[in-house]
Amino acid sequence: MTRLHDLYREQGQSPWLDNLRRGWLTSGELQAWVDRGVLGITSNPSIFQKAMSDTDAYDEQLAALKADGRSIEESYWELVTSDITAALDLLTPVYEESGGIDGYVSVEVDPSLATDTDGTTAAARDLSRRIARPNLLVKIPATVEGMPSIRQMISEGRSVNVTLIFSLDRYEQVMEAYIAGLEACPGDLSGVASVASFFISRTETEVDRRLEAIGTPAALALRGRGAVAQGCAAYDLFRNTFSGPRWEALVKRGARVQRPLWASTSTKNPDYPDTLYVDALIGPETVNTIPDATLEAFEDHGTVERTIDAHPAAGRDILAALTSVGIDLDDVADQLETEGVDAFIRSFDELLVSLTDKAATL
Repeated sequence: MTRLHDLYREQGQSPWLDNLRRGWLTSGELQAWVDRGVLGITSNPSIFQKAMSDTDAYDEQLAALKADGRSIEESYWELVTSDITAALDLLTPVYEESGGIDGYVSVEVDPSLATDTDGTTAAARDLSRRIARPNLLVKIPATVEGMPSIRQMISEGRSVNVTLIFSLDRYEQVMEAYIAGLEACPGDLSGVASVASFFISRTETEVDRRLEAIGTPAALALRGRGAVAQGCAAYDLFRNTFSGPRWEALVKRGARVQRPLWASTSTKNPDYPDTLYVDALIGPETVNTIPDATLEAFEDHGTVERTIDAHPAAGRDILAALTSVGIDLDDVADQLETEGVDAFIRSFDELLVSLTDKAATL
């Protein structure tokens, strides 16, 4: 047994791997991670950009697609679908043994559609139909325009990973979209799954930057505390939302909670512990999707202990303190959402250029 097994067995938190590449699928490395306790996998355009640009593992399939007359963008989605399908196969035993709680693999819609509701809905539906596996999660960004798409997908019985959440207000909208989608979905709800991905270290980096710009002792004392505080406050919202008569009516139809997922959990500041965003956000009915280097660090010296609600009022108190020294958390969230979408679009565009260059040489 490993710390990752203990994390789930003792604390009810599911560790997922925030990375995917073909070489890991073919070499057995991904299976080794599952054997060590990984219960799911997430991907995004940045992950695929690195995987496809840095190795030749995709060249043979790319050449065949080129010979078949496929466009570069069509080829990209074929390459992604191949990796996602192989990962889904690998995690199917986890999905079945957990009764549909874990064993999921996430794939993201074209990030350029983040402000296009109809485009996002169509792309998400197409991915869901193309891959058609019960343990697939289609990633939809938590933009204002993404909310109707999330509700629509859930109402159709399709499972969703809501990504790029940076604020408590938006998180409440995400949970409402999920619950409203379940209410509109006919029949048994036990096959519908969702996670809500709250980005942690990106928030910390931006809040710390602003605290350092303010520069007062009170501001500087809050560095390294904002992101975990927001995560703890989000967990409190989660527990309150998925309770009461409205939710219990859906539970009778087989509904599962939309678990909070802590994303961006590698530590960006070398002055902070390398397992900070794992150790400080442990609690039942949550997921932490963790980069491989941080997984290795947690396996070596992480602490398996329930921390997410150890001090119930502390998260809200720290958020109030941040506001009192001049941090506008809504503005932070707006900036990070824009930057997050732009970064994924940039990775997507750069990958298409890289694949174009590769196809020309092949």
